[in-house]
Amino acid sequence: MAQLSGQPVVILPEGTQRYVGRDAQRLNILAARIIAETVRTTLGPKGMDKMLVDSLGDVVVTNDGATILDRIDLQHPAAKMMVEVAKTQDKEAGDGTTTAVVIAGELLRKAEELLDQNIHPSIIVKGYTMAAEKAQEILQDIAIEVTPDDEETLMKIAMTSITGKSAESHKELLARLAVDAVKQVAEKKDGKFAVDIDNIKIEKKAGESVEESELIRGVVIDKERVHPRMPKKIEGAKIALINEALEVKKTETDAKINITSPDQLMSFLDQEEKMLKEMVDQIAATGANVLFVQKGIDDLAQHYLAKYGIMAVRRVKKSDMEKLAKATGAKVVTNVKDLTAEDLGHADLVEERKIAGESMIFVEGCKNPKAVTILIRGGTEHVVDEVERALEDAVKVVKDVMEDGYVLPAGGAGEIELSIKLDEFAKQVGGKEALAIENFAEALKIIPKTLAENAGLDTVEMLVRVISEHKNKGKAIGIDVFAGEPADMLEKGIIEPLRVKKQAIKSASEAAIMILRIDDVIAAKLSKPEGGQGGGMPGGMGGMGGMEMGM
Repeated sequence: MAQLSGQPVVILPEGTQRYVGRDAQRLNILAARIIAETVRTTLGPKGMDKMLVDSLGDVVVTNDGATILDRIDLQHPAAKMMVEVAKTQDKEAGDGTTTAVVIAGELLRKAEELLDQNIHPSIIVKGYTMAAEKAQEILQDIAIEVTPDDEETLMKIAMTSITGKSAESHKELLARLAVDAVKQVAEKKDGKFAVDIDNIKIEKKAGESVEESELIRGVVIDKERVHPRMPKKIEGAKIALINEALEVKKTETDAKINITSPDQLMSFLDQEEKMLKEMVDQIAATGANVLFVQKGIDDLAQHYLAKYGIMAVRRVKKSDMEKLAKATGAKVVTNVKDLTAEDLGHADLVEERKIAGESMIFVEGCKNPKAVTILIRGGTEHVVDEVERALEDAVKVVKDVMEDGYVLPAGGAGEIELSIKLDEFAKQVGGKEALAIENFAEALKIIPKTLAENAGLDTVEMLVRVISEHKNKGKAIGIDVFAGEPADMLEKGIIEPLRVKKQAIKSASEAAIMILRIDDVIAAKLSKPEGGQGGGMPGGMGGMGGMEMGM
């Protein structure tokens, strides 16, 4: 509000909160750091889990960074920007979400130290940008090339990804499932592999133990056959996929049929029956003995299909239809009249089985399926959910290596190498930007530091030892949290895809830079004040809905 010749001028509506300059930066940095601190304890093989309870009382127990941040109901805009970091990391690389968020939080903490020394945000941003670009080059230099045929390395990658999650006790089995599934659906294009993760279907059912989880070279569909008289098991299956309803078509226009006598009614019903029988006859004529329909199947059509001994499943999801086509080699047909023997797919066995009290259709033994299913079992719903999250990460990291062909030593080795090299780079750059680059290098040490902290080790002593050994013995030295000492990560088989680390540095630095550039926050009044709070930034700007930070 400004005074103009005694007349007040209202610029912003009443109830708007505004934070300018250092206040805005301090509060944004604080909110982002709280998010980083929240997930920090989950990092590494010895990380702890979080129990998340939503407003309906549903419980999720996990230590997957992306899942945790996705489930927390956040109100602060800077905190939401940190969630975007995790989402991007998950989408691009599939793993390393916690790493990305923790690095972003530490970059902001280090930036705050520079702001306190009256260094302008623009200089910090410039230094951070230079450091992030240099980090990408350094990572490429230290990366180790692997071939997609190197199953041993792919297994190590998958196991490293699963280590630290609840499913860790079964990491060998899950890693094997992930590697086999990715190799099965990988397609070679111009000498390079491309993997579409959508072709790996994950079905989960509580019951049995995790050891009973298996890879099915085909598709599992959570449906049952439509008629009890249909066969439960068909060997040497010829599969038809139809995405229209097996019902009598209704006219597009509004039509009215007047029936005045019982004879007319009978002939009308006979005609309907004849049309349905013709449809089924056409399917049977192609030699098909299994039928998947995306829409409904009329009761009468079900009866005729059962008579022919055809197993039929209705209301199959579009995504499942596509997977069936990829796995069996069948073509999805829109019109029954167009169905020919060439459109059929093949599988050794199609069977309805009861899993955990529910019927499921297994399509197995496809020749070279480009779509597969992993069936996850586990003692409880929570166990099955966490195994699914672990398996998804494992599948994604194996995909990264199949496509890119590069890995890095994990266990904090990559971050220590980056930190040492960026320190040298800062000395070459000089000027005030060098301070920002040095702080960027220092911020990266948060990863080995957190790994040690979460394992209950003395962080200062551990960091000094591991950096000293890293400089003397080479770039693969990181922290072995189980033995509690520095070790060669490549020898231990603790490796991660280059893509994961590159993306983590990229998204963390971009988020930190974006938050640093904000020097003015104008928050409109909330339309419905919650919990008795007035207008302005939800959660009182710094309070973040009851999360506080003592630092």
